Amino acid sequence: MFNFFILILIYTCIYAFMSLGQNLITGYTGMLSLCAAGFFAIGSYATAILTKLGWSFWATLPVAAILSAIMGIIIGLPTLRLKGDYLAIATLGFAEIVRNVINNWDSLTNGPMGIQKIPQIMVFGMNVSPYKKYGFLLLEVVMLLICWFLLERLASSRMGRALEAIREDEIAANSMGINVTKYKVVSFALGAAVTGIAGCLQAEYTLSVSPGSFVFMVSIMVLCTVVLGGMGNFVAVILGAFIIQFISYFPQLVGLSNIIPAQAKQIIFGLILVIMMIYRPQGILGRKERNNKKAEKAWLEKKEAKA
Repeated sequence: MFNFFILILIYTCIYAFMSLGQNLITGYTGMLSLCAAGFFAIGSYATAILTKLGWSFWATLPVAAILSAIMGIIIGLPTLRLKGDYLAIATLGFAEIVRNVINNWDSLTNGPMGIQKIPQIMVFGMNVSPYKKYGFLLLEVVMLLICWFLLERLASSRMGRALEAIREDEIAANSMGINVTKYKVVSFALGAAVTGIAGCLQAEYTLSVSPGSFVFMVSIMVLCTVVLGGMGNFVAVILGAFIIQFISYFPQLVGLSNIIPAQAKQIIFGLILVIMMIYRPQGILGRKERNNKKAEKAWLEKKEAKA
């Protein structure tokens, strides 16, 4: 049972990466995106293909992130004028395009058969095998903490304030001199890059990739994770990722997988979201409030100095 719990934590870290990227796009910028599965697939296949060509895992990471970011820009630019349901449908279509391209590009992706026997991660000459779950989990946690720290710094920066302004009122943000187009595209690109890194870890943990792993339900689960934890709060979405994964694997954890059908997970997710929307729409931890006391103090000191 303990090993199975470690498995839940490993998948929690993978989905936490995707949720951090989704939170940047949806939680901070206010764009309803459903293309996480597409970026996830790009990262996974980039690592799978390049490692089979002799690249190290660490060399494939930036390539996967950059490729995902470029695709984020490609989907972000033409959909900037779309909002709400229309944006969600457009991004969902992009994710399905990616999956179908992967499924049919036999010469590069091996089509429906996918890519097998992906080389394992090497760290300082040591092999980080997914069969030794503790080492793989430790690597994931370190990478997740670094990503979380960088995104927290980004959220507290000028760019983070600009993204929040766009989310609250796009017209007002534009009138205040914020380049809405630029920040939206950058948000999409950064969110896509983080999600692509999750794909790299997924490929290295399963040591194989196939188109069937990147279905529409993946994007829905990521969105559920962000809504459940609390949009606009990076710590909250990591908590949401753990809860979603725990629910997903709970029947296997307690030995009820033969009694509870796999379709029950979708019902449970739906019930959780309905309950959350009724009783706590802001999520479990809610949106992180920005501390503006230092900014206000600096502004007052500057005003007094001028006086």
